[in-house]
Amino acid sequence: MLISPRSVWHLLRQSVRNTRGCRVLSLTVLLASACFPYGFAGGGLPPNIKTIAILPFDNETPATTLQRELLERMRREIESRLGLRSAPESRADAVVRGRILRYDVDIPIGYSADPAQANTARRRLQIVVDIEIIEQSSGRELWSRKALRADGEYEERSEVEGRRQAVEKIVSDVIAGAQSQW
Repeated sequence: MLISPRSVWHLLRQSVRNTRGCRVLSLTVLLASACFPYGFAGGGLPPNIKTIAILPFDNETPATTLQRELLERMRREIESRLGLRSAPESRADAVVRGRILRYDVDIPIGYSADPAQANTARRRLQIVVDIEIIEQSSGRELWSRKALRADGEYEERSEVEGRRQAVEKIVSDVIAGAQSQW
């Protein structure tokens, strides 16, 4: 609902006429004005971090394309969601590095309702990574997570969709961690 200036002026004149109305109006104005200076303090990356280098993760799994998928998604999302520019490692303010520890695929989670078929209808995969964000100038660890796990579910023979979901979750967790630094 939009209130016109004329309506506000009319309410103001009426509320001034009685004491109770004046108190209500004062309280309303006070509460409304308290919302404007709202902001967040703390959390997030330090203000001196403007550029970031995202290094290819060490891949300890047989999934050869996983490293590239994770790297590309991480670069795209960190730059857009954290507002950082990509830079070579030698000139970056911070570096993201990690290791892909585990890639488990074809974990059955849903079975066909047809008793004549013993096929699973839905499957799950899991990706486990170690990851850290390091400030280059001081060598200080800004954020890290050991054994960060993400799952993805997919229909049988659609492993790519499950992998996309899991990679998305890992990247979102890294960004949320970098923003909060808890």
